[in-house]
Amino acid sequence: MPNESRMDLGSSRMRFTFSLFAGILLSLTDCSRADERKNSLAEALTRAMEANDLAAIRATVAEARAHLGDKAGNPEVADEFRPVPRDARLLTREKAQLGLTPHFAQLEKLRWWNVGVDPTKLTAPLRGVGSVIAGNVSAARAKLDGAERSLSMAKDAADFLIWAQEQAGAGCYPFPAARGTSKARAMQVATRFLEKAEKAGTLHTVVRNGWAFDDLGEGGMQFDNGECGVAMFDLHDLTKETRHLDSARSAADWALARPLCTNWNYNSFSVRLLARAFTATNDAKYLDAAVQKARLGVLPGQLTDGPRAGRWMDAHNARPAYHYIMMCALAQLAAVMPPSHAHRAEVLHSLSLGLAARNAEMVTRGVMNKDHAMEALLLVHRTFANDEAFLRETKSAEALRALSLLVSDQAHHGQSPLSPGDWGQFLEFIIQSAK
Repeated sequence: MPNESRMDLGSSRMRFTFSLFAGILLSLTDCSRADERKNSLAEALTRAMEANDLAAIRATVAEARAHLGDKAGNPEVADEFRPVPRDARLLTREKAQLGLTPHFAQLEKLRWWNVGVDPTKLTAPLRGVGSVIAGNVSAARAKLDGAERSLSMAKDAADFLIWAQEQAGAGCYPFPAARGTSKARAMQVATRFLEKAEKAGTLHTVVRNGWAFDDLGEGGMQFDNGECGVAMFDLHDLTKETRHLDSARSAADWALARPLCTNWNYNSFSVRLLARAFTATNDAKYLDAAVQKARLGVLPGQLTDGPRAGRWMDAHNARPAYHYIMMCALAQLAAVMPPSHAHRAEVLHSLSLGLAARNAEMVTRGVMNKDHAMEALLLVHRTFANDEAFLRETKSAEALRALSLLVSDQAHHGQSPLSPGDWGQFLEFIIQSAK
């Protein structure tokens, strides 16, 4: 991209940043003062992140928390807890062995990821394709029934992602530059972003061949790029094909260069991808970047004391889905940090605090999130398999069992309880646990 375009993108960042942080002070009684203060704090946080100034980031967050008072950590939408049925029983090894075979026809019917498709007509982001890859990789890795078909389906989906990545030409897994094609929240957010970019005359700097490849600092593209990149690294572990590694590494390089944004969970997608890139390449630059992004772009938003300690303080990221997304990223990071790393204790403390906060609710009140919680808890289970004290203190083993029972019960009743990616990982877990 020409240098002039890079300058345009940089100067547009403040105008286009969709700051969830900026909205957390609306609870103040004087609306005009609240608007003025929230904008001031949002701008301060953005400047602090641009400068990689951890002290300024923490100071701004502390000021915002003081204004929030007892609303800190309270989600924007009330949690809904699904109790685990008393008669729920875990999926058997025999049923898990069926793998994704019963779902192949459904996946083929739903398939929209075809090379050459017009991205401006798409109704879903690429994260769904990443989920298909992840689930089929798990099924193939565990040698479940239909493993060969699973691997073929994963490679086919990967071909589509690589094509989209090449079409966008920026290294990332892009976002469809589609407007008004779906009522899905992700597509509606994209529509608003594209309309703003067009109005500002910068649309040509962020869209190529119908694919959006830059979000002007808003941060949302880290979601799909991170999900798809991790899935592609996992596929490479299985296939050893250079093109899969090259594609995943390009996505990691894009994530490495991304500026931090004021939405903590967006940053966490890049943290996880970079940690996964370090595992695949042993290149220290990925670990260094993952740690830096976690310390500046994820950890500061977490409450460390009070009745909601362990949650993230803003109403959006206090929701359980985003909470477990960040738990997943921190677990991935903790898994690759050497025991002697200067910041490992900091990451472990945040992970432990966050897991204990939400896991305890899952055990005592019911399941408030399935997909992201399953992915996070399975990763924690693998990472800390030899640390019974950690699993016990964070209630991770208990929470994983409660979630597994609910998911199993729903499967017994003919439901599809999880996304393809998390379902495949869950089946793999059942098989491994039975050994």
